[in-house]
Amino acid sequence: MGYGEKRGDYFRGRFKIAPGKYGTVSDEFGRTIKFRTKREAEKAADAEEVKVHDKGWKDPALGLETFGEYANRWYEDQELAATTMQNYRREIEGHLLPEFGDRPLKSIHARDVTAWEKKLKAAGYEASSIRTYRSRLHLVLADAVEEGLIDANPAARRRGRGKRAGRASHRGPEKVITSSLGILLVSERMAVLSGRDDEFVAGVLKGYTGMRWGELVGLETEFVRPNSRTVRIEWQLVELDSGEFERCPPKDDSYRTVDIPEWLTDLVVDHVARKRPRPCPCHGKTYTFDSFGTVRRWGRGGGPTAKDVAKLAGVSTGTVSNVLNHPEVVAGESRVRVIQAISDLGYIRGRTPEETAAHWRRSAFGSRIFFPAATGRYRSEKENEEESESDWRGTSVPILADPWTPGTLVQGRGAAARATTCWLPIAPGLTGHGLRHTHRAVMEERGTPKVLMDERMGHIDGSVSARYAHVTDNMRHRLMVALTEEWEAALDARLAMCPRSSVAVLDALFSARTTELSA
Repeated sequence: MGYGEKRGDYFRGRFKIAPGKYGTVSDEFGRTIKFRTKREAEKAADAEEVKVHDKGWKDPALGLETFGEYANRWYEDQELAATTMQNYRREIEGHLLPEFGDRPLKSIHARDVTAWEKKLKAAGYEASSIRTYRSRLHLVLADAVEEGLIDANPAARRRGRGKRAGRASHRGPEKVITSSLGILLVSERMAVLSGRDDEFVAGVLKGYTGMRWGELVGLETEFVRPNSRTVRIEWQLVELDSGEFERCPPKDDSYRTVDIPEWLTDLVVDHVARKRPRPCPCHGKTYTFDSFGTVRRWGRGGGPTAKDVAKLAGVSTGTVSNVLNHPEVVAGESRVRVIQAISDLGYIRGRTPEETAAHWRRSAFGSRIFFPAATGRYRSEKENEEESESDWRGTSVPILADPWTPGTLVQGRGAAARATTCWLPIAPGLTGHGLRHTHRAVMEERGTPKVLMDERMGHIDGSVSARYAHVTDNMRHRLMVALTEEWEAALDARLAMCPRSSVAVLDALFSARTTELSA
């Protein structure tokens, strides 16, 4: 039986935990409860002793660790891919710690999680983002439950509770896809925007193989195999928040060998021969594609740009350009500030070919190359891939209509005023990953067996029937014939628009195709 123990001007309840071991009646925070009378202390101690007998004793100090302390310890115990780890850190530090960081684990209740969700929704966060943050909270607290620190997970959703909605309410917008002609046109425009053939070859390769973005960026020249007409997906390059690229296995270890048609093999092999890639400085590997622009590493070991000079001097980049080229048109005070900023930063005009960035950066590629090519309009780099067309800046890509298709990019001051035409959208809302969906859709249209589609996409079908399905040489051959027909049809459709292109590699393909058709 429990008993009341006199402690100065109050009594505390003491109860038997095990032979020769006693516990003290405490509140949920582990603090000793003070009773006015001995009888009250005895009754509370008896109740706790019954609990010990029924469920076993639990240390009242468990769960007093704050969520922030536990989350830091939890994070250090994880051993996952670098991108997953940085996503966990971003979500925990940005959204979980500000709300729950200082609270003891045992003080977090389901109603607190619900109130936090409502707060995020009121702040304008997307439903998909809120689900991600709650999922991360659930994951952390689930491990706390397993460790015995808390009895239940307050972030768990109770079945049958909450507002009813359709089964598709949690789905994001359906991915936009395009056609084989769309792949060609978007790739051609990308080459116009970058001023080189590389992006055309990359766009076509992605559209006709379904490679993921990281797999395309991380495609090493040694894995382009012209003899077998394949590309081997062995590695990918993943861009981290630090700006560095990590060379790691493909997603879900989806190593695979992808067959490519003869015409695509020639296109990629000719690109490598023309480009003569060199090993990159970050990994020492030779990659098939590099970036379309110059290195932008100010603050990470590289040199400053004109924008950095303008920011320090408190002027526009146009003023910096005028100081460098036409100093007589700039007011004396501004000219002095710019010259001083140039001196302070050590700014040097011009860049050498060696400063070409080793790898595409996803956000810059999307805002400067892919999205303008797909829609005919620019968007700011800070906007994410899922925003609608109405959220974009309404700046059309300035184009000179000579040659007519797809035109020549106008650059520099007054580009919009000097432009004679602009592009119409090819596929509004199309993303780089949408080309992967497009490849799957084309294979579906062509009746490709599912087992071959899964192999090309790097997917795994765990069903029993899939264990009895096998890829044959005839399946591969039929798909290569189908992809060649798709390519030739797209090439002919584009040729009918205009027999020339400002993209050199495509213009050469037009000449060869015209000769072939006239023979």
